[in-house]
Amino acid sequence: MSTELPESAVPPPTGAGETSPAPTRRTFLATSTAVGGAVVAGSVVGGTSLIGTEEAAAAERPSSSRVSLTVNGMRRTVTVDNRTSLLDLLREHLDLTGSKKGCNAGACGACTVLVDGQRVNSCLTLAVRLEGAEVTTIEGLAEGDQLHPLQQAFIDEDAFQCGYCTPGQIVSGVGCIQEGHTNSPEEIREWMSGNICRCGCYVKIVRAVEHTAGRK
Repeated sequence: MSTELPESAVPPPTGAGETSPAPTRRTFLATSTAVGGAVVAGSVVGGTSLIGTEEAAAAERPSSSRVSLTVNGMRRTVTVDNRTSLLDLLREHLDLTGSKKGCNAGACGACTVLVDGQRVNSCLTLAVRLEGAEVTTIEGLAEGDQLHPLQQAFIDEDAFQCGYCTPGQIVSGVGCIQEGHTNSPEEIREWMSGNICRCGCYVKIVRAVEHTAGRK
C-alpha cells in the first residue's frame, strides 16, 4: 500500500533559509492515518493475526464429552455438547419426549425426572455430570401395558386437563411418595409445590398422590 500523502496534506516547500512551519492538526491526522493504515495492511498481508493461533484453534475446537448413563433401565452412551441439559439429552438425543420443556429455568417442574431416585429439574441438570447415573422418566414408570399406580390414579381422579404438566407432576408425585412426604394433604402440597399446573388441578393431583400413597 502506498504511503504517499494526498497533495492537500503535504505542506508547501520552504526555502533554504526559512524555518519549517509547525505541523497543523490536519497534516498530523493525515500522516498518522496513512502510516497506520500501511502498518495494519502490512501485518495482515504478512500473515500476522491479532488473535493467536492457539486461541483460534481453541475457539474452533468443539467442546463435547461422552457420557454413559442408564435411562429407564437401559444403558445409553452418547456424545453431547458439554452445555447440553439432561432434558435436551432425553428429548433430542434419546427421543424421550414425555418430559416437557416448560419454563426451561427450573420454575415449573414440567421437566421433572428421577436421578438415582431423587427428583431433579432436568432442564437445569447438565448431562455430562451424570456419568453412571440412573435416570427414570415418565416413560419408565409403567411396566409394559401396566400403568404405574400413580399414573392410573391421575386417570381415576381426573387430575389433569391440558396434560402438559402431567408427566412432571406424576414423576414428582412418585418421588414424593418414595421420600415419605405424604402424611397429609398439606404435606403433599408442600413437597409438590415445585410443580405448577396452569389449569389449576391441584386438589385432584393431591388426591391422586394421597390415594396412591395410601395403597402402598
